[in-house]
Amino acid sequence: MTVQASGRADAATRAPREPGAPAPARTRTATAVGVGVALVALLAASVVLAVTIGPAGLAPGDVLASIAAHLGFGEPTLAPLRDAIVWELRMPRVLTAAAVGAGLAICGVVMQALTRNPLADPYLLGLSSGASVGAVIVLVLGVAVALPIAAFAGALAALAATLGLARAAGGLSPTTTVLAGLAVSAVFGAVTSLVIFWSATTDSYREILNWLLGSLAGAGWPAAALAGAAVAVVGLPLVTTGRTLDAFAFGDTAASALGVHVARTRTLLLVATALLTGALVAVSGAIGFVGLILPHAVRLVVGSRHRALLPLSALAGAIFLVWVDTGARTLFDPRELPVGILTALVGGPVFAALLLRARRVS
Repeated sequence: MTVQASGRADAATRAPREPGAPAPARTRTATAVGVGVALVALLAASVVLAVTIGPAGLAPGDVLASIAAHLGFGEPTLAPLRDAIVWELRMPRVLTAAAVGAGLAICGVVMQALTRNPLADPYLLGLSSGASVGAVIVLVLGVAVALPIAAFAGALAALAATLGLARAAGGLSPTTTVLAGLAVSAVFGAVTSLVIFWSATTDSYREILNWLLGSLAGAGWPAAALAGAAVAVVGLPLVTTGRTLDAFAFGDTAASALGVHVARTRTLLLVATALLTGALVAVSGAIGFVGLILPHAVRLVVGSRHRALLPLSALAGAIFLVWVDTGARTLFDPRELPVGILTALVGGPVFAALLLRARRVS
């Protein structure tokens, strides 16, 4: 994942300026650094505050004391029940939400750059539909313990089908890849519906629906570890590909002239995005629109240079999903809303706005 475009991509993106005018690159860098520091602080505060919110009221000091005790910095000061609420129930769920939000936002940035499609998101290549097939099959069979593995395998199968169809149709161009992904998504979606219609019972139907809508309910430390490991192993290397994605912004011909091996790099980045999305979907279910709306929101602040856009989108995605999931589990207490419903309520109008904006531009 260390593929990088030549430094000429940076030079090509620098606009000339008048003598004596402030250097735009320095201004953008300073803005990005400031935004990054603010987002890191906001993420840390969000994690602590989100853990305090719930039926069992907790103070930020309680959360910090529990964290410190479990990390070996001091003795436990909370009652066992309150400590369990912090450490065993809320903290892993909040950290899982942060990791999933960060990973989906990274995938969204990469997909939008590779396809040069502002409406692209991590599920564009049929990954969500493939993961849904695997998840629904194991839920119908009553072996929910295998759900992460089945969902991950389904996402990889969808990726393989999409890339194979795109190659057979003429190569991994942005348009061909997107169309292949839509075709694969339609087929896998139909398979999911068929399995549910044919085999789901009353007991399994609610569990299946909850997963398809996206939910972090019940996320424990294993889920947090899986999501965090996926972001660390795959997401962080993707964050380093900013110069390469800047080169893709000029088109395949320009990217090749700037030193990028277009076909190999696109395939590598698509596979990495699929791996990350598959791992996250296996943990959280099909949470849509995070990878669509967060990159656009960050672009409004720091511009389109991917070296800043990738890490800042990851931070923004983490903060966004932490608070959306907190709302999902508390707004309708004692009932819990699948987090995918809330992300869709936000993402749907944004998606419509992007469609209208694309039409005006064209």
